[in-house]
Amino acid sequence: MGDDLILSVVTGSRAYGLETEASDIDRRGVFAAPTEAFWRLDKPPTHRDGPLPEQFSWEVERFCVLALQANPTVLECLWSPLVELVTPAGRRLLDLRRAFLSSRAQETFAGYADAQFRRLDPEAPKWKQAMHMIRLLLSGLHLVRHGEPRVRMGDDRERLLAVKRGEVPWAEVDAWRARLVAELAATDSVLPERPDRDAVEEFLIGVRRENL
Repeated sequence: MGDDLILSVVTGSRAYGLETEASDIDRRGVFAAPTEAFWRLDKPPTHRDGPLPEQFSWEVERFCVLALQANPTVLECLWSPLVELVTPAGRRLLDLRRAFLSSRAQETFAGYADAQFRRLDPEAPKWKQAMHMIRLLLSGLHLVRHGEPRVRMGDDRERLLAVKRGEVPWAEVDAWRARLVAELAATDSVLPERPDRDAVEEFLIGVRRENL
């Protein structure tokens, strides 16, 4: 998978418990570039594809920045139940995951879901996209209520898969979306106002020292 990976997890439908026989294995990871590479004019990449199919990884600094911004995709990586590779540095990152959380997540999860909604055509919806829009709202609502994103869909699995198959009328899907959006907006978040940026920075400095 790459000798510089510190964390690799399975995300997507298999992590959500929404997989079918045709589902790909989506992998997301975090790698640590050699510290000396940052001394050059040409900096290391902030992300990369592969080497496995459907695999995407962020350099650790970029990952931390996105997580501090409450990026839903990145935050969900830290709570994936399917961890394939974890080094000591990766374990420290997982142990630090609550330091990235802030009330900003209430806006980002709603915003990402709204962007998906705006791309959907009610006359001919892309049902898989509609399913993930609802899933994202369920995950964000759980996050602001309980302090961690909901990854496994559990009791909502069958209804979400019915949406994916196009078996739920669009009006019903839209009503579900609207109800979740309203609940997300009205919920008093348990998340802190700001992330623990100092703890994240200390972690990053430690990784850079180890890779010097």
